[in-house]
Amino acid sequence: MTTLDPQPIDPLTDYDIFDRAFVRDPFPVMEQIRESECPIAHTERWGGSWMPTRYADIVAIAQEFETFTSRQILVTGPPPAQVFEGPYAGVAAPPISSDPPEHHWHRRLILPYFAPQSIAKYESITSDWCNQLIDRFIDQGVADSAADYAQQIPVRVIAHMLGVPTDMSDTFTGWVRGVLEAGLMDQEVRLAARKNILDFFRDQIADRKANPRENDLITNLLAAEVDGEKVPEDYVHGVCNLMLVAGVDTTWSSIGASLWHLAQHPEHRQQLRDDPELWPAAVEELLRAYAPVTMARIVDHDIEFQGCPMKADDRVLMSFSAANRDPRQFENPDVVDFHREHNRHVAFGAGIHRCAGSNLARLELRVALQTWLARIPEFELADPSAVTWAGGQVRGTRQCAVTF
Repeated sequence: MTTLDPQPIDPLTDYDIFDRAFVRDPFPVMEQIRESECPIAHTERWGGSWMPTRYADIVAIAQEFETFTSRQILVTGPPPAQVFEGPYAGVAAPPISSDPPEHHWHRRLILPYFAPQSIAKYESITSDWCNQLIDRFIDQGVADSAADYAQQIPVRVIAHMLGVPTDMSDTFTGWVRGVLEAGLMDQEVRLAARKNILDFFRDQIADRKANPRENDLITNLLAAEVDGEKVPEDYVHGVCNLMLVAGVDTTWSSIGASLWHLAQHPEHRQQLRDDPELWPAAVEELLRAYAPVTMARIVDHDIEFQGCPMKADDRVLMSFSAANRDPRQFENPDVVDFHREHNRHVAFGAGIHRCAGSNLARLELRVALQTWLARIPEFELADPSAVTWAGGQVRGTRQCAVTF
């Protein structure tokens, strides 16, 4: 008796964003779809979705917010009408989960907290945390650059911004992974993690209302007004939810993927040592090459987009990593080039929902890499085959042992 090989999956009609091979290296599949006759694939898996792969199409979808709405941004179900049931029915993740006209004030209120001059004050404390983390393992000659380092940094920064205990970082990380990893495939896990997050911030909001704090983000948002009226408490609750869920996994994934890359490219480490002025361009190139995020949009009404008959309530996946590897936009897109001259990447999205925290993410990525390379200038993967990745909504290393 012989065992038949499994039938190959056609990525044009049956892609699987959680397939282990795709999560480990999605770029060949994306290229296959992008260079096909129809560069927008479709699948019935995980509630069904469309997946465009060309830069121009993804940017167009991001900009056409009236057709491609943000009322459900996760890459898997449940259907939009079932998303916000229960005691936290009105709590979402503004502004990325809102559409105009509410989106305008949702975004406007938080932008000042992420302006370059506002986030500059976090550079020193981020560097301190990075050094403290490295102190724990530098004498051992081996570390998990993902679990021991990358995953530990953004959660502390966000906790500090929100004025909540930074020593709860492991708890926060577990909740975030419950929403964006296991929870994408198991709704019970997702809802339990979401409840933990929202219960925690409900208590934090109640504490600020009873005991306002000076120069505290939650206190300031509770006091904010729009058109002469205080903002709804659900909005403040949602911003806290957004900052933890969207501000942690995305950035740690960028740091982790960048360290994975640098571990395999001593020439790039040398370039950064030889020319420190190269850092801004290097950060942008690493963001382009390893953009971690895929965001979903829900089709508002039946439409034909690039020949694809999309129906109302269909899900469309905007894979920013696919857009950033499009040769129509980037010369030699699969090559990481710190001297790339034209780099209008969309690692932070495009259109009105472009990431409001991009300045903070850039700072964290730069400081994390600079601190690591200052302390550990030479390192390599302990076992390339043992590196594990998470994917779906946010792609990044989860286990990545390095020796030095």
